[in-house]
Amino acid sequence: MKHAGKETLTKIEPILKYLRQIPGTVERTPGCFYRGSSGFAHFHEDPAGIFADVKLNGKSFVRLRVSTKREQTQFLKAVKESLKVRTFSSRR
Repeated sequence: MKHAGKETLTKIEPILKYLRQIPGTVERTPGCFYRGSSGFAHFHEDPAGIFADVKLNGKSFVRLRVSTKREQTQFLKAVKESLKVRTFSSRR
């Protein structure tokens, strides 16, 4: 499974736009996001679809399909929830 190219990244632009707005998140190369010195999310293209590898728990990547609008919405919801949990628990 190869990293997503320019054409594929264009198809998931709403996701990229959201990730770019997260404080502390940096897009080091197109479609590859870091939080601090650690990778946070990147994307792959495959005949089976478009996939995101994302660290929802802050530690290890999980792979989620993001080919359809519904899958993209679910991905964004999962990212938002994971950031709320990690932000809350880091304040303790």
